[in-house]
Amino acid sequence: MKKVVIIEYGAGNLFSVKTALRRLGYEAVSSAEADVIRGADRVIFPGVGQAAAAMRQLSAVGLDTVIPSLQVPVLGICLGMQMMCESSEEGDTEGLGIFPLRVREFGRESKVPHMGWNEIHGLKDSLFAGVEGGERVYFVHSFYVPVCEGTIATCDYQREFSAAIRKDNFWGCQFHPEKSAGVGMQILENFLKW
Repeated sequence: MKKVVIIEYGAGNLFSVKTALRRLGYEAVSSAEADVIRGADRVIFPGVGQAAAAMRQLSAVGLDTVIPSLQVPVLGICLGMQMMCESSEEGDTEGLGIFPLRVREFGRESKVPHMGWNEIHGLKDSLFAGVEGGERVYFVHSFYVPVCEGTIATCDYQREFSAAIRKDNFWGCQFHPEKSAGVGMQILENFLKW
């Protein structure tokens, strides 16, 4: 059985992620300790809240240098995905720099947050094995990652944006797979079995 570690730094919804993994037969450990995280077979990096505050919490426990150095598969969820980018317009925050991207604000013309179920399209990675384009997943966010070379799924809310991105062993989902019913469970299982 793979050792799954959920990064714990005070800004992630650990309970719902742990519950989803348990349904898949995995007992995940949550930790902020570098050695525990480095010893994982799979790492999940959830995040909710404000980017600058979350980055401060990560830096306070030294995880801002640990996460980019990981060699195992890492899945960032929501704010976790955004913090893996180079920077964010939210508080003009510097991110982890894994993805050379700037997270953008939807803008005043958009109703924010983008919250609820929405379709994903343009699926191009093994993360989406068994998932059809047009399936609906659950989003809650006011900032977005533009469509780019690393985009592996898109969504449309006022504009097309990256619903998921990938670079090497790092994946990010703007949506919450742990809250996305059967589709989300399939995505989590694909990540765990990759």
